[in-house]
Amino acid sequence: QVQLVESGGGLVQPGGSLRLSCAASGSILRINAMAWYRQAPGKQRELVASITVGLRTNYADSVKGRFTISRDNAKTTVYLQMNSLKPEDTAVYYCNAEIATGSWYWSDYWGQGTQVTVSS
Repeated sequence: QVQLVESGGGLVQPGGSLRLSCAASGSILRINAMAWYRQAPGKQRELVASITVGLRTNYADSVKGRFTISRDNAKTTVYLQMNSLKPEDTAVYYCNAEIATGSWYWSDYWGQGTQVTVSS
């Protein structure tokens, strides 16, 4: 059983900051890439940022220079530091991870989502 538990969402004014966290737990042998996605009402889910086990990062053009993705030393928790937030960043943010469990079976796992609302 693997779980991804997100925290850190909320309501913030334009220009403000939030930090999202996502912790993986359970019968995990290894975690490869971890990522944050978001889905706004009426829109498709989109990739926000990703980070490999080697700490190589990738960002959507819309968040470059404002958001930073990182991982802890144990590589089981991923963070998303969001600065200079805009109303168009409002969405449900989901954590995603490629995880190997027993017998090195790899699967994609998702968190439950955390709401981020940017509004004055």
